Amino acid sequence: MGRRRGGGIGIALVTVAALAGVSACGGGGSGSAASGDDGKASGKPSASASPSPTKPKGPPMLLETITPQTGTTVGVAMPVSVVFTDAVAAKARASVEKHMKVSTSQPVEGAWHWFGDKRADWRPKDYWPSGTKVKVVADMEGVGNGNGRYGVHSYTHTFKVGDDVRADVSVSGHTMKVTRNGATVRTLSINAGSAEYPTWNGTMAVIDKQKEVHMTSCSVGISCDKGNANYYDLTLPWDVHLTQSGTYVHYSTGDPNPGSGSARGSHGCVHLSLSDAKWFYGQVKQGDPVTITGSPRAKAPADNGYAAFNLNWDQWLAGSGSGEGTTAAL
Repeated sequence: MGRRRGGGIGIALVTVAALAGVSACGGGGSGSAASGDDGKASGKPSASASPSPTKPKGPPMLLETITPQTGTTVGVAMPVSVVFTDAVAAKARASVEKHMKVSTSQPVEGAWHWFGDKRADWRPKDYWPSGTKVKVVADMEGVGNGNGRYGVHSYTHTFKVGDDVRADVSVSGHTMKVTRNGATVRTLSINAGSAEYPTWNGTMAVIDKQKEVHMTSCSVGISCDKGNANYYDLTLPWDVHLTQSGTYVHYSTGDPNPGSGSARGSHGCVHLSLSDAKWFYGQVKQGDPVTITGSPRAKAPADNGYAAFNLNWDQWLAGSGSGEGTTAAL
């Protein structure tokens, strides 16, 4: 089960605890992005801010969100995700990227990648080294978006990469192996999606987590008919959010003892027992990679939440305006 979130990444400027609405596992396509722990870009344009005098006057180019939020500690698969309020033309993207500077406490190779014309994500070529301190400065003042708008403000976010926590899910083996800094912590019994509603394959960084989520089959188009065998309307605990289209790792009352013995399929989510779901919830944070293999479904699209590592490096660079580079020293 899982929730479908409406709108683009970070457009709902509310905290995770305040997010409302119904949810359901499964769902359709990728969605344009993830919502959740997306904080509004720090600071607001002041009344006196204006484009550079060398630029023509026009409406401002602003940032809607920068993720991760300042002061957070994230996992090794977390991208930097920047969302603009207005479209950035293809001809302007290289220039915009060069004004979004990523600095780190140790050199990291990475690149920007555009999802559509409003969202740009920066990810390292490989996972972040644990313990890395990161600063993102989006100095947009006087920078044009190619569509007549110019930036009027500079935005700064800082965050840290925490322990290297990973979860590897085997759909056919009905197991999830959890590791921390390379050492296996626990191997848990799971059930994943059914043949009718298979789970996404690939690596998905945790978007957010909630102690309870209201999930309905109607909200993702599975069934609104209470007489249908696939209908459900439940509030379930210990929910770790993986995709914007509605994939979670969580406990389900309809599958209380998951594993190869029960082999009961979900509607696309990964089911854990109640005690295991609570334990896993306590282990993971935003940006920790959950990698799912053995499902008949394709890999989750890279913009379906924070699934950046479902693109290989050449594919990632193909969506970049300025190409790969090494972070500046912090």
